[in-house]
Amino acid sequence: MSFWQEFNERLRAFSLAIGVHVLMAALVVLSTMNWEPFRQPKNIGMTIEAVIVDTSEIKKQREAARQAVEMEDRRRQRDERLEQQKKREQEQKKIRDQEAAEKRARELKAQKKRDAQDRLQKLRLERERKQEDERLKQQRELEQVRAQREAAEKQRKLDEQRLRQTEARREKAIQEQQALQRQAVAQRQADAEAREFRAGQIAGQKDLYEIEIQRFVTQNWMRPPTAQPGLRCKLKIVQIPGGEVISAAIAGKCNGDQATRRSILAAVERGGALPYRGYEDVFQREIEFTFIYDGD
Repeated sequence: MSFWQEFNERLRAFSLAIGVHVLMAALVVLSTMNWEPFRQPKNIGMTIEAVIVDTSEIKKQREAARQAVEMEDRRRQRDERLEQQKKREQEQKKIRDQEAAEKRARELKAQKKRDAQDRLQKLRLERERKQEDERLKQQRELEQVRAQREAAEKQRKLDEQRLRQTEARREKAIQEQQALQRQAVAQRQADAEAREFRAGQIAGQKDLYEIEIQRFVTQNWMRPPTAQPGLRCKLKIVQIPGGEVISAAIAGKCNGDQATRRSILAAVERGGALPYRGYEDVFQREIEFTFIYDGD
């Protein structure tokens, strides 16, 4: 309920109470109109009239009026106390609201102060961070320059060392090349001499090998009666390492008859294996030699 609604209710109740009081007073006045004190004295001879007034009803009305007045007073006092209490509560509420507003204002002021301090702190921290970042950046740049200088100096020393090593290796290579050239010349000379010597040996060994084959075939030859001195037959023999004969054939001129030719081929095959050991260097898979018979 709002203030004005409550005020109207109380005003209506107060007006009703006043009306009741006025009504009760009117009743009292009307009831006492015939009472002697309200009449004008009359000079009526000696006639005496007695009027009996019932005062109990008046007392009741007066008591009722008094109780109504007291009740209205108590109600009014109660309303006044309620009104005063309401005013006190409103004052207290107003004080509380004012205190709350002041508290909010103080808190807002304190919050603004804290926010300002926080902003200042953030700005200070940001400035310090930027200064630290700049210092670290400069330090990194200095370290980078120092490292580049050290790397350049190290690279220069390495280049000088590599150059000295290269010069030393080149000098050593030249000396080794010259030594190798001298050794190569000496080796070529030795190889030439060895080849000449070996060629002579091989030539002699080859001659011996052919003589040995001639002797081997002659020993295994069973001369037929038709064979005549001055026999010359060129043979082609195929063999494998070890001297084993694979095939034998007349490969060229032969002045012997068929029986002589067969006997010569049979002599080659009869031996089974030609001379090999000691003649490995002059061994050939296919050899040609001339079988010779000049008589006993």
